[in-house]
Amino acid sequence: MPQLIVRELGLVEYQPTLEAMRSLTAERDAETADEIWLLQHPPVFTQGQAGKAEHLLAPGDIPVIQVERGGQVTYHGPGQLVGYLMLDLRRLGLGVRELVTAMEQSLVEVLASYGVEAAPKADAPGVYVDGAKIASLGLRVRRGCSFHGLALNVDMDMQPFQRINPCGYSGLRMTQLSELVAEPVSIDEVARRLEQVLRQRLGYPLV
Repeated sequence: MPQLIVRELGLVEYQPTLEAMRSLTAERDAETADEIWLLQHPPVFTQGQAGKAEHLLAPGDIPVIQVERGGQVTYHGPGQLVGYLMLDLRRLGLGVRELVTAMEQSLVEVLASYGVEAAPKADAPGVYVDGAKIASLGLRVRRGCSFHGLALNVDMDMQPFQRINPCGYSGLRMTQLSELVAEPVSIDEVARRLEQVLRQRLGYPLV
């Protein structure tokens, strides 16, 4: 069984994390353990492969970084749980579509554990609650290995989403877990639940 290393990195700057992800992907070989990084970023907009400048309405003082993942512009900030999946898909016997489905279903399962009913959309990757987007996905695959991943809005300042057309959709409503539950939510607890569900769905041993 391939080994999985899960790193909880806390609040880390986007650019160095991106470089580290690229390095791991470029240097890995058939023996390299898969890794999942769970973390938060300071405020940053990231513009994916399909991103168009007109979807950046008013970035203001928040930096904009061009990246090689799929998808359009999104926002990362403290209180949003980001998961980066550096997996050898060939070794796991997974296609990209199957990985995306596993990520979406993992997020749906974690949200269900908080009593929130969510679902993916066939035509717009991500996870939605009553039409409002709560989680975004964006992947890149190189030489059969994935990097980038998912972002789940847990308990964050949502205002910066109004400065963009999230994922290229004008007026797309965004929501977060803290607005949908009565009790305060801990991002560390959400990260723990997500780790277990991802392990299960991707076929790694539980810890």
